[in-house]
Amino acid sequence: MRLTRSLALLTLALAASASASADELKPFQASYTWIYHGMTVAVSSLDLEHQDANWVYRSKSEPRGIGRLFSERPVQESVMQITADGVRPLSYKADDGTSSTKRDANVEFDWQNNRVTGVYEDAKVDMPIPPGMQDDLSVQIALMVELLRGHTPDKFSLISGNSVREYRYTREGEETVTTPMGTIPTIVFRSEKQYSPRATRFWCAPSLGYIPLRVQQTKGPDDVEWTMQVQSVKREP
Repeated sequence: MRLTRSLALLTLALAASASASADELKPFQASYTWIYHGMTVAVSSLDLEHQDANWVYRSKSEPRGIGRLFSERPVQESVMQITADGVRPLSYKADDGTSSTKRDANVEFDWQNNRVTGVYEDAKVDMPIPPGMQDDLSVQIALMVELLRGHTPDKFSLISGNSVREYRYTREGEETVTTPMGTIPTIVFRSEKQYSPRATRFWCAPSLGYIPLRVQQTKGPDDVEWTMQVQSVKREP
């Protein structure tokens, strides 16, 4: 299981358009239960804060049920700026909560010199920043910002060691989702990485700034590997 990567996929597909502007991106806190092959294994929380000129996005997962048998306790933090060109990540840190460093990360984005450096999953990073590059957390906010601006990006590139991985997404339809906050209309999107047999679907709520209420990954048409279900959302007015 990869809780860290699962969180990274939370909002790789959002809505098709919106009328709000980027300055209406709002701090929020959201919590989810994480279900793996039908069993609840963790509770995950996301927290977006506005600090001076920067935004800070954090995620944290704690095991539940059978998940306590696993050693992972992943935490992530991304510091970013929002510019006229979109989201610019400044730093990204990840720790899976174990003594191993093979899933940890600590990278810095130097936009003045157009280079990203550091360590990602035990790989030394030192390369130019490609257009639209994001980290595993900033990509979520990058997508929200684009949609709040009325744009519909079809892909983003994410840092992966000393290289990048690309995700594309498409709209699949609309569905009303039952949550602890009530029934909420959503737009469903499908996200895929090139050459991967897996697909991830997102049920995103326009009324909540396109925060996903459900995320589900499948391998093949009928094999559901995991699902994340929203439990609470608190969004600043």
